[in-house]
Amino acid sequence: MTSETRTDGRRPVAIVTGGSRGIGRAIVEGLLDDGWRVFLCSRDPASVAAALDDLAGRGEVAGRAVDVREQAEVDGFVDWVAGEAGRLDCLVNNAGLGHFAAVDELSGDQWREVLRTNLDGPFYFLRAAAPAMKRSGGGWVFNVASLAAQHPLAGGAAYNASKFGLLGMSEAAMLDLRHHGVRVTTILPGSVDTGFRERKERDWMLQPQDVAQVVRDLLRFPPRALPSKVEIRPTAPPRK
Repeated sequence: MTSETRTDGRRPVAIVTGGSRGIGRAIVEGLLDDGWRVFLCSRDPASVAAALDDLAGRGEVAGRAVDVREQAEVDGFVDWVAGEAGRLDCLVNNAGLGHFAAVDELSGDQWREVLRTNLDGPFYFLRAAAPAMKRSGGGWVFNVASLAAQHPLAGGAAYNASKFGLLGMSEAAMLDLRHHGVRVTTILPGSVDTGFRERKERDWMLQPQDVAQVVRDLLRFPPRALPSKVEIRPTAPPRK
């Protein structure tokens, strides 16, 4: 769906969580370039304000601070978007974080923060957004997971659990919503140069714009087609 596919003269509407920086920011910029009206959120109010300042004049963009771990905040944000825009056509569940340590060294607080952000947050947003998309006649949900949703890594107990869970939830949601015109796709990137984890050499890594391109390309797919899971890897990672 691009801006040209709407028949009422208005821009299609998207929500991007974690949209102030990294992969989310690249997706916001790509959607704006494609003519979308975009609402972004981030947990940090200062980060939201800085992103909106940077994007001023780029297109129709607005945002608010939202803690995706809090269902009431998520519900309020989606209600605000629906009220402002009158519809919702796309949700990008991108907000996420990671704590990495051996399973017996992770604290309970670290475990809960990762699971609540990476799994509860997407569920809350999907649950709130799906009815608005049904009312709009359909839409697309992109859940940004990771190759860690399929490949365990040492020190990744919390992160792996959250991303394995996100993939499972996404695929179940795809089956729940497809007959309502709502397509659900899980995107599983490999290593992306976002500063998420410290690495000495970064030239080989994916860029946030690469993940954004997947979203932009899929939104142009014909309505009959549903790529439900997309893996994207660096072409030439370091040899082990």
